[in-house]
Amino acid sequence: MNPIGKPVKLTADFKKLSTLGIIGLAVFLLLQVLLPVLASLSQNQPGEAISKQKAVERAEGFAKSVLGFKESAGEMPAPAYEAHAELYGYLSKEQLIPEYNRKWGGKYPYEFYRVSLPDPAQDHTVMVDVGLQTGKPVGFIIQNGDGFYNNTEALPDGETRSGLLRAYEEGMPLADKKALAAPLLKQMGYNTENLTVETRESEPGLTYSDEGSKIGDAMLQVRLTFENGGVRSLESSFAVPSSHTEYVDQQTKLANLLYYIGYMLFSFVLGVLAVVYSSLTRRHTSFTRGIILSFVYFAISVLTLLNMMPYLQAQSANSDVLIFGIGLQIIFNLMMGVIIYFSFVGGNGLWKTAGLNPWPRAKEPGYGVYVLRSMGAGYVWAFILLGVQSVIFVILNLLIGSWSTIDETQSPYNMTYAWLLPIMAWMAGIGEEALYRLFGIPMLRKIVRSTLAASALSSLIWAFGHTLYPIYPVITRPIELLFLGLLFSFIFLRYGFITAMFSHVIFDSILMGISLMSMGDVVNITVGAIGMVLPAVVGYVVYLFNPTKKEKPFITTPHPEGQL
Repeated sequence: MNPIGKPVKLTADFKKLSTLGIIGLAVFLLLQVLLPVLASLSQNQPGEAISKQKAVERAEGFAKSVLGFKESAGEMPAPAYEAHAELYGYLSKEQLIPEYNRKWGGKYPYEFYRVSLPDPAQDHTVMVDVGLQTGKPVGFIIQNGDGFYNNTEALPDGETRSGLLRAYEEGMPLADKKALAAPLLKQMGYNTENLTVETRESEPGLTYSDEGSKIGDAMLQVRLTFENGGVRSLESSFAVPSSHTEYVDQQTKLANLLYYIGYMLFSFVLGVLAVVYSSLTRRHTSFTRGIILSFVYFAISVLTLLNMMPYLQAQSANSDVLIFGIGLQIIFNLMMGVIIYFSFVGGNGLWKTAGLNPWPRAKEPGYGVYVLRSMGAGYVWAFILLGVQSVIFVILNLLIGSWSTIDETQSPYNMTYAWLLPIMAWMAGIGEEALYRLFGIPMLRKIVRSTLAASALSSLIWAFGHTLYPIYPVITRPIELLFLGLLFSFIFLRYGFITAMFSHVIFDSILMGISLMSMGDVVNITVGAIGMVLPAVVGYVVYLFNPTKKEKPFITTPHPEGQL
């Protein structure tokens, strides 16, 4: 970043940086692309997912032939992607995924579409689970107007899961349950002779186990519930050992603690301080700074939320709950947008007060060239960051045995338009670099009197915001992102805000683009590639709209010591 009033060139050594970038990209492609692809080919990984339309057709056929489904009136909601995340996590931790895919993946998939089929003729909704790759119906729930789901905790006030099941069953004898279950189980391909009843007379529902179907310490269970003299739901999955469940529960509590205190609380404090310092430094800043970028952040956050409608609909008991939840989330997104805005204003003011300019305005001389070169440096640094992340993952896997599971809330399969996934990279790059680098570093330096310590603290707060990702042990992501956060801080201090923002956006765009391309389909592959090059297009467009013919190029450069 340059001292104010001293236009000098950006001093990046692109030759050395490019060498590091090529190495980083090669390491990333080897460790996070090539090796996983080769592993999937040799480990019986499932094939491509069926289309959502095909899932609906399979679900309708099953519901009509087996469950007495009539016809759905009106447009049906899009299928939601769901998964047995606990099972997948256990298999991942114990390195049993290849064996499971080979033995059980076709019959008992851990990933599936949940297709909701409203049936006005019978005043209920039939929800059919269809294997993501196989298209085979593997379970169902018949939902009435009470909003009860057999595999969620969203129960009416004052009700317990067991108590609600008893109310539905109205004292149905165990023998009657078994009699109702037997023909259905046979129709769905189960060998009832291998199933052992685990439910006692006084207990709700009906659970079978199959000791002949085991992987590690996980055993197949088939669970049914009943209502009004009929089967209400059926689902099957391998029940993981209690020790694994207890471990995940403990880790989840730690993740929540780090997220809500380490991230949410301290991010809110930074947000309040951003408002305060926007006022205190108003003589050195402008309240027009960051308005457009803050609006872009908010618009993308709302678009991303609405794009997750299939998942939100599947998780909501009724339309009122859905609308309330969406409204609450939009309010939260708006609050974050306001915090990001004041981070732009206050951060700009703090740096200008110190006589430094990490974020030139568009009207300043040479701005177009500055943005173009910042974009170029952003790509090189994104490649370096990807390589560093890949090495960190390998080291953490060796040292603490890191493993992960499926997160339905982040899956592109749960998006109405999966091809919108790459735009989330812009939300992260804009918002996080504004709050934790542009404002967070100078603000925290006032407290700790050290740029390095301030960079570490702001990076740690940012890292704690990723602890709810299902990666274990929970400390895995804070360790990873502390190192990456320090690198983002160095990029910011060395080259300025726009380079840091481009680096972050490009870094996420590549990861999200690859995730989208892995789904297959020409559209997804094309859009994934476009998402990776979009930052280059944006940088070049800014350059075109800021010609330099009449002005000497002005490009920001770092403070000599890289400090305030």
